[in-house]
Amino acid sequence: MKLKPLGRTDVMVTELCLGTMTWGSQNTEAEGHAQIDMALDAGLNFMDTAELYAVPRSPETSGRTEEIIGNWFKNTGKRDKWVLASKVAGGPVDFLRNGTRTTGRTLREAFEASLRRLQTDYVDLYQIHWAGRGSYNFEGYWSYEPHKQDTADTLANIEDMLEALGRLVDEGKLRHVGVSNETTWGISQWLRIAETRGLPRLVSVQNEYSLLRRIFDHDLAELSHHEDVGLLAYSALAGGLITGKYFDGQMPKGSRGDYQKGFWRLNEHSEAAGKEYIKLAKRHGLDVAQMAIAFALTRPFMTSVIVGATSTEQLANAIGARDLTLSPELLAEIDAIHHRYPRPI
Repeated sequence: MKLKPLGRTDVMVTELCLGTMTWGSQNTEAEGHAQIDMALDAGLNFMDTAELYAVPRSPETSGRTEEIIGNWFKNTGKRDKWVLASKVAGGPVDFLRNGTRTTGRTLREAFEASLRRLQTDYVDLYQIHWAGRGSYNFEGYWSYEPHKQDTADTLANIEDMLEALGRLVDEGKLRHVGVSNETTWGISQWLRIAETRGLPRLVSVQNEYSLLRRIFDHDLAELSHHEDVGLLAYSALAGGLITGKYFDGQMPKGSRGDYQKGFWRLNEHSEAAGKEYIKLAKRHGLDVAQMAIAFALTRPFMTSVIVGATSTEQLANAIGARDLTLSPELLAEIDAIHHRYPRPI
């Protein structure tokens, strides 16, 4: 498994990262542990979770995924085999912290709670799950209104959280800091404040990236290159949409779309584009899921692609993408489809 540096640090992570967000809702603890074992045997050393998991988010499932991981650490004694990433919700969640955005004080409280659930005394990477001010990610692409933000308040909140993160680093409880669902301007402010104040520097950004959603190719890619803030890509299969299982009115029982009772990525544009990628994979004799992950791995700004699954069979297939090399001809055909469908989701 290829290793890549986490930002400007000496921490090396595998180009595939184990996603965990279904453990505790769609998956049992035993199934989650089986996936950890499989990923470790396959050579992965990087695992990502969050205080909010399992999804869909709810008071009943929040924190369960971390508990499942913590029990694996306790049962196996193999905490040292993993570079462990978790996340704190940045913006308001009705059942977390009385529905308020995260501050420096509440970030520490959330972090300490995660340590207890994870049954560890340190986290390698702690990320702000999404900005308290909002972002373009998820359905927010069409409704995000940055001109309505209070700039001074936004910057003060970032500085407050960075100070809290810095104290955790000084205490040896945290190694590195990242963000998720962030914008180019937002990341630039985290970097500027960190440099000015001597606080922890961002090493990564976890945003969505797939054949069907390539917003990162623009300003974020430029920032990533010059500032060494690599992408940890989630939803490389566009939530499973790229496999075609939701096309033509299908909604498989037990699927994410069925479980969450709604699937915002699916529309007439994404279905048309997805069908083109499926045809392309078939012409080249490839599994479309592996082709999608292998494509993400070709991107110059990619640190690691997060692969999540609800079965060990799906996980094994996703991990198999590491052995797939896409030809220049195939990559050119992918670009041609992207030019026809530049923003389907």
